[in-house]
Amino acid sequence: MTTRTIVGLYDTYEDAARTVRDLEAANLRGADISFIAHRSEDHIVTDDSSGAATGAEAGAAAGVALGGGAGLLAGLGMLAIPGVGPVVAAGWLVVTAAGALAGAAAGGAAGGLIGSMMSAGVSREHASFYAEGVRRGGALVTARVDESHFETAEAIMQRHGRIDPVTREKAYRDTGWKTFDEKAIPYTSADLARERALYPNRPSI
Repeated sequence: MTTRTIVGLYDTYEDAARTVRDLEAANLRGADISFIAHRSEDHIVTDDSSGAATGAEAGAAAGVALGGGAGLLAGLGMLAIPGVGPVVAAGWLVVTAAGALAGAAAGGAAGGLIGSMMSAGVSREHASFYAEGVRRGGALVTARVDESHFETAEAIMQRHGRIDPVTREKAYRDTGWKTFDEKAIPYTSADLARERALYPNRPSI
């Protein structure tokens, strides 16, 4: 049976997490879904007893709040990607990238992530764009589906504001961007706020 990889880039953690939740509700196996989100102030969750939670704890808490606590989002962990900075992530794409990193020097995480997407059928150009999207504060959802589930998964990916990659990549290139650079300085919170202000309507495909 033919397996296809569907990719969705989202401007917010919440939109991507809702997409994961809906994919799981449609009976896609958690093992075939992956989630990577830039770790920023958006992912910090507070409560009365413990104050601020950060990183993987915050991601898991947000997942529970969005109805995904029993699934993929409950297993979020931290990963530092050169050029991106810290992310919260879980799923097959992360596992594949981490496997490529075994024994590798610092700087391999970006190559592992892009390489993993390429091995799943994503072109180098598109993989570079998706990595840049995460760098700029986005969240990435990938799903491996067979043909019988493709249309359902595609509709779910579009449901919560998936970014049009053609339009967004053009916007990046209009500012001089050429390709993802793992040596680039990760965005600060102020950088992320300015970036997100550029796309208030979050156009989707």
